[in-house]
Amino acid sequence: MKIVILDGYCLNPGDLSWDGFAAMGEVTVYDRTPTDDEDGIVRRIGDGEIVLTNKTPITRAILDRCPSVRYIGILATGYNVVDTAAARGRGVPVCNVPGYGTASVAQLTIALLLEICHKAGQHNQAVHQGRWSGCADYCFWDGTLIELAGKTMGIVGYGSIGRAVGEIARALGMTEIATGPHPWADGERPAPYVPLEELLERSDVVSLHCPLFPETRGLINRERIARMKDGAILLNTSRGPLIVERDVADALNSGKLRAAGVDVAETEPIPADSPLLTAKNCVITPHIAWAPLEARQRLMDIAVGNLRAFLNGSPENVVN
Repeated sequence: MKIVILDGYCLNPGDLSWDGFAAMGEVTVYDRTPTDDEDGIVRRIGDGEIVLTNKTPITRAILDRCPSVRYIGILATGYNVVDTAAARGRGVPVCNVPGYGTASVAQLTIALLLEICHKAGQHNQAVHQGRWSGCADYCFWDGTLIELAGKTMGIVGYGSIGRAVGEIARALGMTEIATGPHPWADGERPAPYVPLEELLERSDVVSLHCPLFPETRGLINRERIARMKDGAILLNTSRGPLIVERDVADALNSGKLRAAGVDVAETEPIPADSPLLTAKNCVITPHIAWAPLEARQRLMDIAVGNLRAFLNGSPENVVN
């Protein structure tokens, strides 16, 4: 059985092992595959039966040209890179990896928030530049620092990651409210349900943890930002296109938003002309919330388990 991994470097730059897959077949690993080269993708799949991808697209046209494919594994949670309907029509299951990064994504979400509140990186740099050594007082700080206790955290998308973020927020003394696609009964989940518009109006911090669907694309735009509190903080560690970057940048530059912390961008890698790069008080990390070694090992283990379950006749985490 031939197993083709189209873009393995992000998951495994050398600190993990592909041995779990190698135990089930002949494995070919490509670090990267150009996403805009259909012919190249088809050549690399060849007569492979098992295809694993992270960001390399598997379209209907590619599936038409690769009839040997029996299984598609996503080395991630999001599966929008695969034409799942086309795969289903061919009897090809598409299996993703949910849940592997709950702790790490929640951790980075709060790290971005704490960086905004205390500017630890900025102050560390200032100290190393000698500003504390030459200070007339025993301490100094740049700008207003923020205490989170007593403030309201609004969580948009209350799945496992949203709930994990809420748990940390409560530990910091914050009040948690949340919204999702369907209301829930009081006590069913830890956070009270409120409609999105009310959440935006009440929250001091708005954190996005929803999937990217047509109805969530551009969820945070000029009109919705206008409903938010003056000086609110926006966090996005979910999907870049959930926000309209120009609208968020304008709100940061005008002071409507106090700050933003994002780990994702509309286009990745982030373009050099992204308005977020020059916006005021915008902390940006390069899509690393999922990347701690422990989380990537869980991802690898679940992906191996998905393939093993398929070969045993009981596929798991099927999204189509």
